[in-house]
Amino acid sequence: MDILISEEKGVRQLHFGSDWVQGAMRIARPYALELEYTREMMAPLLLNPDSQWPRNALFVGLGVGALPKFLHKHRPNAKIKVIEISHAVVAAAQMHFKLPPFSPGFHVEVSCGADYMAKSVASSARQFDLIMVDGFDGKAKVGPLNSTAFYLNCKALLSEQGYLVANLLSNQKDSAQSKQRLLDAFDGNAVALAPCASGNVIALAHVGAGFSATEADLYANCQRLKEETALNLSNTVAKLIEACPKV
Repeated sequence: MDILISEEKGVRQLHFGSDWVQGAMRIARPYALELEYTREMMAPLLLNPDSQWPRNALFVGLGVGALPKFLHKHRPNAKIKVIEISHAVVAAAQMHFKLPPFSPGFHVEVSCGADYMAKSVASSARQFDLIMVDGFDGKAKVGPLNSTAFYLNCKALLSEQGYLVANLLSNQKDSAQSKQRLLDAFDGNAVALAPCASGNVIALAHVGAGFSATEADLYANCQRLKEETALNLSNTVAKLIEACPKV
């Protein structure tokens, strides 16, 4: 895999041998979420406003480390584990994107995400409050990370208060099938938000945490999150309300 780094107008970007952006960081704000779809992947923070949630989080796919970095900064007590298949991507995140040093609360393991999930289920590993899946190769392919078996393993590792968040692409031929796999694996307890301008579609699923927050609660949680982290998810609130009729 060819790792390329570019910079333009104060934003540093990661590429896998093409112009397609795998991740971005505004150099002046290294812990902020620069790309719209990464901000939208924080939707579970609207659904669970507890400042101590999540207690533990698993990220499949590192990229520039934007998602785990944000959570590490704003939920410092959370135990964060990242599974990334490429040593080169980890090195790039460390050298160019201010990946935090490894510690008991923040660790990156180089492994195949699908294999890791299968082994974790087999070994009855601890459950996660939050699982985020954002793994693509240079051709925008996700391979086994977009399979019913993978989603079932994610489901098995979620806590009762846990959410799975997956980054899908609306322009992929099997986009509809991707959403259906998630719905099937989670017994219908999944929703896909309207596409971002980039074509990314953020899907959420749960095993019991629910999508039952009221509209008023979502906007209140949004305002508090903005005050605490400077992250504005007002557009995401609107998408959640649209995607979840019961909200």
